[in-house]
Amino acid sequence: MFSSLRIKLLLSHLAVIILAMGLSGALLLSFLERYFLEAIEDSLIAQAQITAQTLIPGATIAGADTTPQTAEDAATVNVLQQRRVSNISVQTQNLAVPETGVTVGDVDLSYLADTLLELGTQLETRIRVVDVKGAVVLDSWNADLGVNLSADALVAQALGGQYASHVERGAVDAMSVALPAFVGGKLVGVVYLSQPLTDVTTVVRDLRGRLLLSTIIALLLSGIVGLVFSRAITRPVRRLTEAAGAVAQGHFDTRVPARSRDELGQLSRAFNAMTARLRAARQMQTDFVANVSHELRTPLTSIKGMVETLRAGAVEDLDVRDRFLGTVESETDRLIRLVNDLLLLSRADSEALNLRREAMDAVALVRVAVERMTPQADNAGVRLRLSPTTAALPVWADRDRVAQVLVNLLDNAIKYSKPGGEVTVSVSPGPEHTVLIEVRDRGIGIPADALPRVGERFYRADKARSRAHGGSGLGLAIAQALVEAHGGKLWLESREGEGTTARFTLPVVS
Repeated sequence: MFSSLRIKLLLSHLAVIILAMGLSGALLLSFLERYFLEAIEDSLIAQAQITAQTLIPGATIAGADTTPQTAEDAATVNVLQQRRVSNISVQTQNLAVPETGVTVGDVDLSYLADTLLELGTQLETRIRVVDVKGAVVLDSWNADLGVNLSADALVAQALGGQYASHVERGAVDAMSVALPAFVGGKLVGVVYLSQPLTDVTTVVRDLRGRLLLSTIIALLLSGIVGLVFSRAITRPVRRLTEAAGAVAQGHFDTRVPARSRDELGQLSRAFNAMTARLRAARQMQTDFVANVSHELRTPLTSIKGMVETLRAGAVEDLDVRDRFLGTVESETDRLIRLVNDLLLLSRADSEALNLRREAMDAVALVRVAVERMTPQADNAGVRLRLSPTTAALPVWADRDRVAQVLVNLLDNAIKYSKPGGEVTVSVSPGPEHTVLIEVRDRGIGIPADALPRVGERFYRADKARSRAHGGSGLGLAIAQALVEAHGGKLWLESREGEGTTARFTLPVVS
């Protein structure tokens, strides 16, 4: 199931959604919880200030800056001095406030023992006042009066003159703050406040549930969208898979639609081009086997017939015997040339040609080839000439292989030229650090429909004329393979009835 590309795409899509929703939800909940806790802590500090200023004349609370900095801060201090912050108020009963003017050393919180404290607020805050020895002298719940809390970490820190706060996690989460109270710069006690976080827990739990619900809804919607998109993505892949299976079974005419311009469309077009080349290669292989069979069958049949004739008694006739043996020798030479050509093409296909390259003058090399082919041109009544070249053009090539290319091109040009015609060879600098060699004739030319196929193995544009001259249709294919092995390029330009120009390039000496 999980091996399907469509399922993998869908799962990866959902994984991204879950990861994004989970991270964003965790950050949001963390931010909101921290915001609520800070708000509650500020509220507890405000309550502590009101409590201290109500119960302890002249007291200041550590951990809160009461120095007015702006008009707004001054107004806030005035409100605190009026013992009200927002909706928070402190009401007392039986409060016996000491007379003013007492010294710091005379301040004693024992007068709070009989005080009844009521917090006028919607928050369930517990207020305890602890003296410098850690004993509770006032408790809004009237539960810990007289209990020593000096072992409490928050109270101990506050008795050391530092503000302390803590969030306790448990069955019921709660926040506690402990603020040291000073009179005239001397510690006189601690205001210890605790408040349950029921509202915060409820809000966070509600938000967590809503976030979970929204995540489930997002996953359902994303799953539907992911199915649609994954199907759209995997459909071309599935078609390509089916087409590849068909090609593997030998159906090279298989094609896949390539409508899109994305990577899948490019892959489909590349697949179609590959199948077209495979189809052409298979057809070429079929034609190659048929042509080789035909080329071999003709001389072998001729040789077999002559041998049978000689064995039947013609060997006694010396003239017939010599003529038949000469024909057998000629056909054998033809077979040897054909086999050598096929071996050369096979090495070229496998890039196993052993080229013995050296620096040489392309002009001198062409001149030698022209001199070699001049007798053949004279016999055909064709003029063969080399265009004058003023300077040497060095190339990096295999002398024998380049000579083989030149002889092949010159042989074709002479064969297909009319008596009295002319074949011209020229050498000149070519493009991109190459030397360009041209062989131009004014012969019969090549038909336009046959020109693209010239160079295919065993292909003859004029089969009757080629057969008369004994050609096998491999010469131009060999020439092209040898030029490409040197890193050059060979191409033909021709017009029927006007002649043909064969051009090829060779790399210069670097």
